[in-house]
Amino acid sequence: MLKKTLLSLAIATTAMTLVACNDAETVAEPAVEPEVTTEPMVEPEPMVEPEVMEEPAAMSEEATATQNIAEIAAENNDLTILTAALKAAGLDQTLMATDTNYTVFAPTDAAFADVLTKLDVTKEELLADKDMLTKVLSYHVIPSMIVKSADIPYGTDIETVNGQAFSISDANVITDASGGTANITQPDIVATNGVVHVIDTVLMPK
Repeated sequence: MLKKTLLSLAIATTAMTLVACNDAETVAEPAVEPEVTTEPMVEPEPMVEPEVMEEPAAMSEEATATQNIAEIAAENNDLTILTAALKAAGLDQTLMATDTNYTVFAPTDAAFADVLTKLDVTKEELLADKDMLTKVLSYHVIPSMIVKSADIPYGTDIETVNGQAFSISDANVITDASGGTANITQPDIVATNGVVHVIDTVLMPK
């Protein structure tokens, strides 16, 4: 009887141990969810259309002239004595004409100042001598022609309204009939009736 009781206790103890083991095995460890990292959203940069460069408007080879030769001289602060001399000689109206073209070599005020010193006369005395002014000023004008700097016939005698000629070297130095020289300091001032070249010395005929 005692043996059966001990056996029963042994079986019961073994059964309880097995149940306890099964219960331990069935308890699952809590699942660990993977950490989710959230990257900040980067907004795409807006598309920038390439700037379209406008082509510059086609420029004419030279600006359109709006003034005649006499008007150009009158508005140039370095040609005040020439302007007064043209009026005194009555040549200003000639250089306003639209029915013909002229090439004018225009001496500056400084060039006329040198002449006044050499002749030992005043500006007023010079302007009062119409015959001399006409002779000298007409020597600065090529009639019926537009001679730009690119078209100058270097080394060739160029006849003037005066009837006498002068020549121009390829260095743009003018040699007049009396052996004097002048430099072209500002070429190709285009007028409605020709072209003006500013020079630094008054040209003197014989």
